[in-house]
Amino acid sequence: MDSALKQIVERIRAAAADAAPLCIRGGGTKDFYGEALQGDILDTTALTGITSYEPSELVVTVRAGTPLAELEAALAEKGQCLPFEPPHFGSSGGTVGGMVAAGLSGPARASVGAVRDYVLGATLVNGRAEVLSFGGQVMKNVAGYDVSRVLAGSLGTLGLIAEVSLKVLPVAPAEATLEFACGQADALRLLNEWGGRPLPLNASCWFENVGTGTLYLRLRGAVAAVEAACTHLGGERKDNARAAADWQALRDQQLPWFDTANGPHALWRLSVPQTAPVLAIDGIAPLIEWHGGQRWYKAPPDRAARIREIAHTAGGHATLFRTSASDVPRFDAMSAPIARIHRALMREFDPHRIFNRGRLFADE
Repeated sequence: MDSALKQIVERIRAAAADAAPLCIRGGGTKDFYGEALQGDILDTTALTGITSYEPSELVVTVRAGTPLAELEAALAEKGQCLPFEPPHFGSSGGTVGGMVAAGLSGPARASVGAVRDYVLGATLVNGRAEVLSFGGQVMKNVAGYDVSRVLAGSLGTLGLIAEVSLKVLPVAPAEATLEFACGQADALRLLNEWGGRPLPLNASCWFENVGTGTLYLRLRGAVAAVEAACTHLGGERKDNARAAADWQALRDQQLPWFDTANGPHALWRLSVPQTAPVLAIDGIAPLIEWHGGQRWYKAPPDRAARIREIAHTAGGHATLFRTSASDVPRFDAMSAPIARIHRALMREFDPHRIFNRGRLFADE
């Protein structure tokens, strides 16, 4: 055990003895996500470095405090990438541990999978200050409960992620972005229609600008497949360099559309089936991603009950993603059986409830 990890383990052991809450933080770029932070900061940024990278095996093992940008740069040198496009948000770009703990994915998520689909193994420090390892460095390495993938989206409530092994993929040989002028209903219809065809769909985005709706569609894959799809679908083809910057801005919520998602208008994230129809929320036009599966709305926090009712009726759920309000739960209430499973896992891994207390459950 190196000195950085040893210091963290000792800090956790002392906190467990005093039942003192700790707030795990890497780059701090996702502090806004989830319920209010509690406890003293437990900094992971000393846990840095890529400990193993086998490009031919499409596997990388990296310590949790490593800047996400550093990992992506190392992969790019070998023509590889994290295909789920994890958001960077702040200028520091966040860390690998925060990427896994938050479990957030970018524009390509509906086509390539989520963060947890690429987690092969992890090293975790639990609430007893024990260093535990789960999974490994290949896809078929789990017998029983796959703890390493449960960490994705756990928001640090199960323990401190010290190291993680990830599957990576080669960068696609070809890419193109097409633009279509259309309303929301037509955009959803087109996306569902295209989804049933053998097209190299990778990402999509629809939103209104001054009352005019536009659908952007990104294609990725073999050169012949992308070129054939462009010819078949039509639309206006965008310059790749400019489109890449726009997709990155979408990933990090830096498009102008997101500018007013502060103050009285919080940012709501609705996760619904891709086939869900237009969802009428006070006449608000959303920004739609993931081929219809992720829909962003700007609405006051006090509309929580109505917004969540609409999401549930559509077969999904709603998250209060960004807001200055402190009296509205960020996440939908879990069903009783699911909540019991979550709390049982948290008790098993963190019996003294020192890690990110209250980050998932507002009543803790």
